[in-house]
Amino acid sequence: MHVFLPPHPGPIAASEFYGANIGQVLILGLPTAFITWYFSGYMLGKVLGRAIHVPVPELLSGGTRDSDPPKEPAKAGTVVAVMLIPMLLIFLNTGVSALISEKLVSADETWVQTAKMIGSTPVALLISVLAALLVLGRKRGESGSTLEKTVDGALAPVCSVILITGAGGMFGGVLRASGIGKALADSMADLGIPVLLGCFLAALALRIAQGSATVALTTAAALMAPAVAAAAFTDWQLACIVLATAAGSVGCSHFNDSGFWLVGRLLDMDVPTTLKTWTANQTLIALIGFALSALLFAIV
Repeated sequence: MHVFLPPHPGPIAASEFYGANIGQVLILGLPTAFITWYFSGYMLGKVLGRAIHVPVPELLSGGTRDSDPPKEPAKAGTVVAVMLIPMLLIFLNTGVSALISEKLVSADETWVQTAKMIGSTPVALLISVLAALLVLGRKRGESGSTLEKTVDGALAPVCSVILITGAGGMFGGVLRASGIGKALADSMADLGIPVLLGCFLAALALRIAQGSATVALTTAAALMAPAVAAAAFTDWQLACIVLATAAGSVGCSHFNDSGFWLVGRLLDMDVPTTLKTWTANQTLIALIGFALSALLFAIV
């Protein structure tokens, strides 16, 4: 369900392509993700747990222990508080933008510009990283060299995410420059396909074809951006379209998805069992996520 919410790179990129407000995507994405988890995670898990027996792997049963556990594990409340920092900062940006649109404050005021700057997604995430290093690192007695190793170790996955997101955006840019986006928008209008459904189907098709949810979401958003722009949706409707595209990007995970193999190997499941569990879970996430985004689209 993480694909519905920033700071996942997919919804951030889709919000940029559609012109959606990140804070509004967060506001609508939180209940969408929770409801989707309840049905596709908790309820489906209970059903599959009764029908399919999967032994608990050694990794999860305590057979493998960390040889170098943390000296003083952080409290759960502290970890949650640090995780909430980027959301609160992004909400601050959204609130200030709403005040500006209602002409309750002037966009030229210093405090308004400062609030929008620290609430922008890159700055909010940077502040959150620095706060995490301070609260979860230095305040708990970690040395500078230890924190340096932690940061260095995080660079590899971060770089891969940037590369994947950038490649997806470039691919979408090529498609858009070729005129496919406009042609697709015209075809959808001729066939009477709603833009919300079109974005979902485009992301789902890309997900099935190449496997990566991030690439599917980023490319579909770039491809469908002309159709979305031509429809002149409200800000809240744009947030719903981001969620619908995100929903399509997770459906039907199968053999070309690295997550399919990762989950299967970690849980010691064979391919048929992984299809019955993981693929079913991802597809249900897509269907429920789209249904909720369509419902929100009709309400807002």
